[in-house]
Amino acid sequence: MKYALSAGMVIAVFASNFAMANLDLAKSKNCMACHAIGSKVIGPAYKDVAAKYAGQKEAEDKLTKKVMKGGSGVWGTMPMPANPQVSEAEARTLVKWVLSQK
Repeated sequence: MKYALSAGMVIAVFASNFAMANLDLAKSKNCMACHAIGSKVIGPAYKDVAAKYAGQKEAEDKLTKKVMKGGSGVWGTMPMPANPQVSEAEARTLVKWVLSQK
């Protein structure tokens, strides 16, 4: 019982650190200027993105490219600009975090 409780606490700490680290990455790459976790700003809420792409195998690759190269037409008329300051590894990390939002 002690070990199960300890393991649960360790998992909770890592999950919390993962969430905070990726929020910090989103802030540092200026994503939060157009997006928020729970509400639409200029772009869609991250929770809405996660819901739209839930269960889609190709979502991570598709959205990683979109973060880097930009896109339009999926969430309205406002285009998402390209983000050349975001590496592919950073984009993938951000997308995994966005897709984990509930």
